[in-house]
Amino acid sequence: MANSGIQLLGFFLSLVGIVGLIIGTILPQWKMSAYIGDNIITAVAMYQGLWMSCAFQSTGQLQCKIYDSILQLD
Repeated sequence: MANSGIQLLGFFLSLVGIVGLIIGTILPQWKMSAYIGDNIITAVAMYQGLWMSCAFQSTGQLQCKIYDSILQLD
């Protein structure tokens, strides 16, 4: 009986790991940087991930660009 409980625990932990892996691969927040100008209106946050780069401006606009080729990345 204890063996099946350990197997179920391992199965659910592996499912949680796979979901975490998928979320971590999809999200563009791998490399984050921010630029804040003289006032808060010019603040820009940059996010770079495996598939796209995004810029979030303090005015609420979000602009994302999907990479044309992954082979040309740094």
